[in-house]
Amino acid sequence: METPYNDHLNLLCDMGDLSGILRDSDDIHMFLDRTVGLVARHLKAQVSSIYLYDDSVKRLILRATLGLKPESVGLVSLGADEGLVGRVFSSLEPLCTADGRMHPDFLYFSETGEERFLSFLAVPIQRGAVCIGVLVVQHEEADRFGSMDVRALRATASQLGSALENARLLLSMDSPGKNSLFHTSSIGLSLIKGKVASPGYAMGAALVLGDNRCDILREDTEPEVAGGKTCFYQALEKTCAELTALQDRFAQRLPESASLIFTAHFMMLKDPSFRRRIEEKIDQGFSPMAAVRAAARHYIAIFSASSHAYIREKVSDIEDFSCRLLRNLKPGDKEGRGSPSRGGIAIAGELFPSDILKLVSEDVTGIVLVSGGLTSHVAILCRSLQIPLVIVEDSGLLQIPEGTPLLLDGSTGNFYIRPDETVQETFARSRTAWLAADAVSGVLDGETHTSDGVRIRLLANINLLSEMALALKIGAEGIGLYRSEFPFLIRSSFPSEAEQYQVYRRLFEDMPGKTVTVRTLDVGGEKVLSHVDSGTEVNPELGLRSIRFSLLHRDVFEAQIRAILRAAEGAFAPRIMFPMISGLDEFREARSIVYACMESLKEEGLGFHENPEIGMMVELPAALGIIEDFAKEADFFSIGTNDLVQYMLAVDRSNPKVAHYYQPWHPSVLRSLARIADAGRKAGIDVSVCGEMGHESAFIPFLLGIGIRTLSLDPQFMPAVQQQIQKIDLQKAESHAAELLGMASTKALSEALGLV
Repeated sequence: METPYNDHLNLLCDMGDLSGILRDSDDIHMFLDRTVGLVARHLKAQVSSIYLYDDSVKRLILRATLGLKPESVGLVSLGADEGLVGRVFSSLEPLCTADGRMHPDFLYFSETGEERFLSFLAVPIQRGAVCIGVLVVQHEEADRFGSMDVRALRATASQLGSALENARLLLSMDSPGKNSLFHTSSIGLSLIKGKVASPGYAMGAALVLGDNRCDILREDTEPEVAGGKTCFYQALEKTCAELTALQDRFAQRLPESASLIFTAHFMMLKDPSFRRRIEEKIDQGFSPMAAVRAAARHYIAIFSASSHAYIREKVSDIEDFSCRLLRNLKPGDKEGRGSPSRGGIAIAGELFPSDILKLVSEDVTGIVLVSGGLTSHVAILCRSLQIPLVIVEDSGLLQIPEGTPLLLDGSTGNFYIRPDETVQETFARSRTAWLAADAVSGVLDGETHTSDGVRIRLLANINLLSEMALALKIGAEGIGLYRSEFPFLIRSSFPSEAEQYQVYRRLFEDMPGKTVTVRTLDVGGEKVLSHVDSGTEVNPELGLRSIRFSLLHRDVFEAQIRAILRAAEGAFAPRIMFPMISGLDEFREARSIVYACMESLKEEGLGFHENPEIGMMVELPAALGIIEDFAKEADFFSIGTNDLVQYMLAVDRSNPKVAHYYQPWHPSVLRSLARIADAGRKAGIDVSVCGEMGHESAFIPFLLGIGIRTLSLDPQFMPAVQQQIQKIDLQKAESHAAELLGMASTKALSEALGLV
């Protein structure tokens, strides 16, 4: 008898609050026990068990169970291909059988007492593409579980992946560590010029993110607390309170992160072996701070030595957590700051989007990046979060002493080290004027029309849910581009279907009666998923990018499509858009997956939008050659001018050696835009522009003149763009466009566009 549908929904809802389950658990073992208990209750199973793979011994170990003998936990283990559990682990496929004992792969363990349980259902627990364990339910009745139970358990395992990965690593640690000392030197520069990647002003102390950013982890001669275990326990409580407060703040500012950025930190708080290692050191006469350092080095050494990139990535989590704990142990630190230089300016050589989240948690007010391109997603994320970012090609900045006074002028790219009073006063005036101008930037004056009455739609480009408030305040007519990759980029694992559903639901709910366009996952190239160990690509911009990644990782793609369809239930005009489409077969394959997801949702009885528009980004030269054929099949086009220019002209504009070749006014680019607009007009489908050309005043008359009637912009550009459009006579714009299309010289075109 299959479990009722409502119980499946309740299970997914309960599992959606993993951070709350973890927070309320005394340690990792309690977290695992509570998890198997929830699964057993909702699936009405008599047994629920979690097996986690231990890399050090190459075996699956029973780590938690409800229903089997408690003493078997930690003792029962299987090879990666042994028994029913091993079969599921190695095949990455669920296994549901009426009587597990009769299965040819059944392996009996007398220690578990499982001989009386007949029905057996198990699903793999994955962290991205890597299988880390198996989730099992059993029952005395034969043929107890059905297809709905399989789907519910798979969805549950998907949500558990990230948390269980942290638990798995902590439970399997047992080898010595070592420490590397942090060294800084003085630097005497006063003013450095950089490139603006995200505007704004920032003032604060230097926070240098070097190979070992946590200076407090080194041995130092500062006085240490001598309060023994009592002080250590107090610091643990203080650290837990800080992390809880940070999660609450993240839920407000960055809903996409689902407050899971600190999951690894909570795991270490709950890990009895971590705590026990520190307690033993204190018993041996170590001070609490020295004991924490020793434990941190132990874990850092083990994680750093791993051959897996996603495990090595955890080193920063250990450092962050240990530094927070050490500062809460430090004498005289009344504020109990868990991070250095709160409110400071970070200086880094390289940052992932997930790193930006940690900097936000430290209240960093600005960032100086010593390398990187102006088009990187780090820059886009900083703009969305309104964090000034300046790029400076000088690795010597990483030697600036921690705490050095800095000023960051994100309007000019000026970066001041140890500014004098005159510079500080000028900076303060500029910052005040900038904030005042930003506050009165305006809102849209109703619908947008040209001076001769032609309707133009202005939609918003959205990167983070926190930007929705600005888009609504300004009066955006909908969302022309939601970059769905950010919930993937800012996390340490793939977001589950349920987590994506919550994000997309907010989009549709906040834009009732309006168009909402969700672009499917667009990663690869410079948009690196830190939790996917995909190897090194010689030319990542031409590699496993965008729709290619989604079609290869179909499970990830299906989870996203299902989440979009479910979230769009009852929405006015939902749109699904595929990025970097190069051929009709590719578009049709992606569209067929949408239809397949609709069928599976219908079979499961889940609500979803049954008729979303399905369109594509036009950003590859290959698509231009058959654009008329695409127009017969796609419901809409959105022109990504940034990538279109890059691929048409074979130029990386973030490379200073060739950046001058990046010319959106190139005749091939302008004629291609006109051809796309013409194909869309003849087929009767909407064609929008969502790249930077859409808000650049020099190109707006041309775009309207070739027939573009929808522009998708970052919200802050909308008022100025509307004001410009209201002054444009469309007939004159058409004549202007025809004149430009007749030119073949880039020099002549730049002059005609007023770019010189």
